[in-house]
Amino acid sequence: MPVAITLRPATLQDAELLLAWRNDPHTRLSSHDTNEITLAQHLAWLNRVLNDVARRLFIAEEAGTPVGSVRADTEPDGTTVLSWTVAPLARGRGVGKRMLVALLEETSGPVRAEVKIGNTASMRIAESAGLSLIHEEHGVLHYAGGHTDS
Repeated sequence: MPVAITLRPATLQDAELLLAWRNDPHTRLSSHDTNEITLAQHLAWLNRVLNDVARRLFIAEEAGTPVGSVRADTEPDGTTVLSWTVAPLARGRGVGKRMLVALLEETSGPVRAEVKIGNTASMRIAESAGLSLIHEEHGVLHYAGGHTDS
């Protein structure tokens, strides 16, 4: 039985870990921006994220060990855009799905995610977490799910 995933808010102390995951070659291939980024660029981005009330960034942990990150960005229309990165050493163990499910449990209303065509791991993660493929545009698959509070 897999170890439970817990989410904790990311902090500036996570900067180097997040940067290493972001600059991993496999992660970069699956990202919208495939360029390697510098520590200075990353710190500027992380500071913006941590100070943005419309964004929530979490470190996913298994038994206290970081295994990835998940982010939820709330758009003006109330839709939450989800994104995730599985740590290189945690890949292939179902961590991504469990991270996304944990984030969905803390998210209400409609959600969506964008996955580059060819990123089969993230396609499986999105679908196994209950998101449905809506359309493809410019090499990006758009998934949606969630519910509208009534």
